[in-house]
Amino acid sequence: MVNRSAHLSAAAIQLYLLLIQAVTVTSLSPSHPTSLSSRTTVRSNGLRTTSSSTTTTSLFGVRSTLSRARDSIFAKERTDADLKDGIAFFYDRSSKLWEDVWGEHMHHGYYVPEDRTDHVQAQIDLIDEVLKWSYGADDLGDGSPKTIVDVGCGIGGSSRHIVRKYPGSEARGITLSPYQANRGNELAKEQGLADRASFQVADALNMPFEDSSFDLVWSLESGEHMPDKAKFVNELMRVAAPGGRIIIVTWCHRDLEKGEPSLSRKEEKILAKINRAYYLPKWCSVADYVELLEKEGAVDIKREDWSYIIAPFWKAVIKSSLNLRSVIGLMKSGFSTIRGAYAMLLMLRGFNAGVIKFGLITCTKPET
Repeated sequence: MVNRSAHLSAAAIQLYLLLIQAVTVTSLSPSHPTSLSSRTTVRSNGLRTTSSSTTTTSLFGVRSTLSRARDSIFAKERTDADLKDGIAFFYDRSSKLWEDVWGEHMHHGYYVPEDRTDHVQAQIDLIDEVLKWSYGADDLGDGSPKTIVDVGCGIGGSSRHIVRKYPGSEARGITLSPYQANRGNELAKEQGLADRASFQVADALNMPFEDSSFDLVWSLESGEHMPDKAKFVNELMRVAAPGGRIIIVTWCHRDLEKGEPSLSRKEEKILAKINRAYYLPKWCSVADYVELLEKEGAVDIKREDWSYIIAPFWKAVIKSSLNLRSVIGLMKSGFSTIRGAYAMLLMLRGFNAGVIKFGLITCTKPET
């Protein structure tokens, strides 16, 4: 159960977010006259363009800011275009703070035993344990993957670890965040891996790779960002080589019981609030992923729930944020990152309530 202090912390952070929204309303940039409607768009390739007109005062005015604040408070669902731009912006702003506090791996840790406190190593262990679970062995010998794509690569921690693990392998990582792609390439160069691991800005729903390109298609905690899960699974299967392995590790909602039409209203409300903070579309279950993979012709499908294995992670992240360095970094990162910090408490609540699951799904693409 989430204790009383956690509830009080959530309430305090929510109040702070509302104050930030209010300050935003009263501190509009003087460089945008109220007679003009100017908007800066963050494109998926990282470029920002500005357009102006004289027909409306809402976009950089009080009404638009109040509208955004209202949508955030009431957890209004975003459009696909808003999600795509928002994901890039969120990770452009928050990735440096995460790296400063937690290092290069932007995902959960493997908490066996559950009281372990070596959190960075726990994140590395998660990669190794997922690979071992998927392949059925730790040492793959000559059968190890040679070409790898990291779909939703963050700053490339998984890719660099995997190419070190499998001699002679090469990895390509894609992300919507220009900051993450650039930082991933910087770290690859610093670690002497620039010739084996590279990162670029690209859309996971339209990957810039030829069919049947990769022995291992790796997606660690990125599937939750995909607004079209069917298209996502289709792309994973498309770029996998015949006989290649696909691994999806993702937040899901619980499987529905037989005859249950949907999640409860309370469960949907928790997920909707998390969606606003982390730029997520509607959630699906592990069972939904299995069904999609079956439709694509995947074979050797295997699934597992590791919610209990990563359960201590969110408490550790929340605890790590309660120091001066983290708080200062959070303030510098801006409103979207602050809101993401608040959502950590919602994630913990969702895990404890059993609505959020940490799902693993693996399969292979048929040889023919």
